[in-house]
Amino acid sequence: MPKLKTRKAVAKRVSVTGTGKIKRTKANKQHILTKKSTKVKRGYRKATLVDSTNVKVMRKELPYI
Repeated sequence: MPKLKTRKAVAKRVSVTGTGKIKRTKANKQHILTKKSTKVKRGYRKATLVDSTNVKVMRKELPYI
């Protein structure tokens, strides 16, 4: 069985928690921030977990993580 390749683009964007869940950063905090409230922007700072519907696909892209 050949080795599987890790999707490096995905590996740079996500990390795995101690319990095995996949953690990611939130989108929409790059530009056009003047119209967004401080409360919304503060929420973008916090990391979140990958949705359960996408976990199976992410596990294939990150076979050794």
